[in-house]
Amino acid sequence: MDSDFYRIKRLPPYVIAEVNAMRAAARAEGRDIIDLGMGNPDQPPPQHVIDKLCEVAAKPGSHGYSQSKGIPGLRKAQSDYYKRRFDVDLDPESEVIVTLGSKEGLASLATAITAPGDTILAPNPSYPIHTFGFIIAGASIRSVPTTPDDQYWEELERAMNFTVPRPTVLVVNFPSNPTAEVVDVGFYEKLVDWAKFHKVWILSDLAYSELYYDGKPTPSILQVPGAKDVAVEFTSLSKTFGMAGWRMGFAVGNRTLIAAMTRVKSYIDYGAFTPIQAAACAALNGPQDYVEQNRAMYHKRRDVMVEAFGRAGWDIPPPPASMFAWAPLPPALKEMGSLEFSKQLLTKAEVAVAPGVGYGEDGEGFVRIAMVENEQRLRQAARNVKRYFQDMGLDS
Repeated sequence: MDSDFYRIKRLPPYVIAEVNAMRAAARAEGRDIIDLGMGNPDQPPPQHVIDKLCEVAAKPGSHGYSQSKGIPGLRKAQSDYYKRRFDVDLDPESEVIVTLGSKEGLASLATAITAPGDTILAPNPSYPIHTFGFIIAGASIRSVPTTPDDQYWEELERAMNFTVPRPTVLVVNFPSNPTAEVVDVGFYEKLVDWAKFHKVWILSDLAYSELYYDGKPTPSILQVPGAKDVAVEFTSLSKTFGMAGWRMGFAVGNRTLIAAMTRVKSYIDYGAFTPIQAAACAALNGPQDYVEQNRAMYHKRRDVMVEAFGRAGWDIPPPPASMFAWAPLPPALKEMGSLEFSKQLLTKAEVAVAPGVGYGEDGEGFVRIAMVENEQRLRQAARNVKRYFQDMGLDS
């Protein structure tokens, strides 16, 4: 019996999982590991959201199949959010679909619109689903930079001129996971013009839309007039409302892409549990003070982390957005590589981070640090790292 499965052969070992397994083993031994690896929020959702979940779950009629594309009230709530936040009008019926988190949404759309042999443009480094969602669907990936500078546009043009078959989709992710880079509306205006000229779909991952700092709100590509002709955007409640395990996200924008995704999802799932969708309505429609408090919390953690790790001898650029810092390896340890450095931080400093190479070959030389521990734990992590550096003979 053949067990050499085609799609499994296209998936390399997940290097981040190696560090995760080491972390789990260390904790099983009773070691106090400060986990800055996985972007798993440590704060619960707002109480009124939890209360709505319980209220609806207590109703006998709430436990049947839901709607694959999302209940109407939730699609309307997401449409209203886009109007409030970005001044973008969306038709809840044809331009909004509810997803089981943005990760599932990206994978479902990849399944819907990708043919074997298609070429997809995706950033490198990037969150793995941005590439592997399409690889699983049978596509080939041509990498483009993450940093939105002149080289970015040069590489896009090079990709269109020299790739066979010509790329059909471009994935963008700002604020970026893992690099935390951001763009302005002007970047999106240029990108929409580029996509229309080359007849390329744009998939924008905006999962970190509400985690921005220094008074600079992150824009949506759909703010650009005519963007809905070529673009779909993904958002999530995971980080905005501390609902990561609830698996609640959205795709909005181009009607053709939303319809294709709706068709595929109708064969795959019946949608999220109805009480979760009702609670998501409460999150979007209810008081938004949690969102502001959440942003302020991560902003403070960012400042504490940068200051504490700097004193430990590790200079980390302050991220302008997201819940991550993209940290270059200390110069004296750069030859070690991001995977070995991450392993040593875990075993010798009891601090878990994510190796940059896990986000693509261009992530080598960096690690991703998630700001998912409180300020006291971040300072403790910095002290542990400082001792490790001293043991390695590094001056701090």
